[in-house]
Amino acid sequence: MRILIVEDEAGIAAFLKQGLEEESYAVDVASNGRTGLDLALSGEYDLLLLDWMLPGLSGIEICRQFRKEFQQTPVIFLTAKDTVDETVFGLQSGANDYIKKPFHFEELLERVRVQLRPKSGEHAVFKLGNITLNTETHQVLKEDMEIHLTQKEFALLEYLIRNKGKVCRRTRIIESVWDINFEYNTGVIDVYINALRKKLLLTPEENYIQTIRGIGYIAKEI
Repeated sequence: MRILIVEDEAGIAAFLKQGLEEESYAVDVASNGRTGLDLALSGEYDLLLLDWMLPGLSGIEICRQFRKEFQQTPVIFLTAKDTVDETVFGLQSGANDYIKKPFHFEELLERVRVQLRPKSGEHAVFKLGNITLNTETHQVLKEDMEIHLTQKEFALLEYLIRNKGKVCRRTRIIESVWDINFEYNTGVIDVYINALRKKLLLTPEENYIQTIRGIGYIAKEI
């Protein structure tokens, strides 16, 4: 899952980025409204965290313009504004939730989880052959045996399964799972892929995670 934070207070932005990355989210940060809107409209994000008062363009205007293109992506406002009228105004602009500064990170994290929780008709459980991944319980099963993965291993497997049948390029994997730009040494992916294959006890007949030489990987059922 990829989150965009649009926040001009560097300390708050850094705190949120670190905390969310520790929870296995990929996070980008914009410090002004114009950049924030450009990034938001790229369509690369699963959730937006918007400050209200921003240089260049307000969070309200970002939300309004974003909603013209994207109706389903959750938006949470982070703001010191705390009157009932301001709260209602923020929600009417298209936000899904509203959290007042100062706030506890644990509360924000739970609000993020609620917004990213699968809606009615969506799935929290994904399958790849005899492997089952549950994004709500954060569990991976191979048939009836539970497989214990690190947060990054889980995030990598989730990314591959969500894109099952599609070639996942190395640069896109590193940006989505590690939140590192394309200049980073993508060889770290090979290490994690090998660890995943070992932990999942994949036999030659269970070649669910295949290497596309020179490009990346693909998750597919045999």
